[in-house]
Amino acid sequence: MGRLTDKVAIITGAASGMGLAGAQIFAKEGAKVVMTDVTEDALERESAALKETGASVLALRLDVADDQNWTEVVEKTVAEFGKIDILVNNAGVHKPLGVLDTTEDDWNFVMNINAKGVWLGMKAVIPHLQKAGGGSIVNVSSIAAFLGGLQSDGGGMAYSASKGAVRSVSKHAAQAFAGDNIRVNTIHPGPIYTGLAKATGITKEQMGEVYGAGTPIPPHVGDPEDIGYGMLYLASDESKFVTGEELVIDGGSITH
Repeated sequence: MGRLTDKVAIITGAASGMGLAGAQIFAKEGAKVVMTDVTEDALERESAALKETGASVLALRLDVADDQNWTEVVEKTVAEFGKIDILVNNAGVHKPLGVLDTTEDDWNFVMNINAKGVWLGMKAVIPHLQKAGGGSIVNVSSIAAFLGGLQSDGGGMAYSASKGAVRSVSKHAAQAFAGDNIRVNTIHPGPIYTGLAKATGITKEQMGEVYGAGTPIPPHVGDPEDIGYGMLYLASDESKFVTGEELVIDGGSITH
């Protein structure tokens, strides 16, 4: 308890899955959490549930591909909590389409949210981290940034490209702002059983069977909390000498 006491964190894609797990863990560890998402009903429901635990939570709609929307969220965060210490760029989308099947609209949709959204988030938040004397940025990439194919990216070419972009831009930002005591690291999840997977009707056991050959650790898929605890480490002062690094949480998938 208390690993993020008095820290203010913005988390994108926080209405479900890995972002929600991160918000819940951050709040438990003492952070003031700004939960953002485009799915407003789920965002309101989950943020209200978290507030009932006594957590300090602000729920704001955010389209991560909208520069002005980022400005509004940052301004409201500072007005409510006085500062920003942590940014977790988690929001993402996926299209299971290959090189020949992907349309220009598909490409733009995925890249705008997964890659452009990360850049806009850092651009909006970094000046406030500089004012605070430092902070932590955690960008959620994927093992698809390292690998290609169904086991890593669900067959999504644009998804792989976008996550590779997140990996690269994070290293650039880590170098550029290290002197401001701003750390920038990436998390690379493997197969995770999120609410989106559950909504398709597949069970965790069935998903494990799909990924079993490529993910050594049983049950062959992870839980959102596995990523949430990775976010916690990189956001906390425990990783104060860690920047530009890649935390792979994949049950051993890329050992192949």
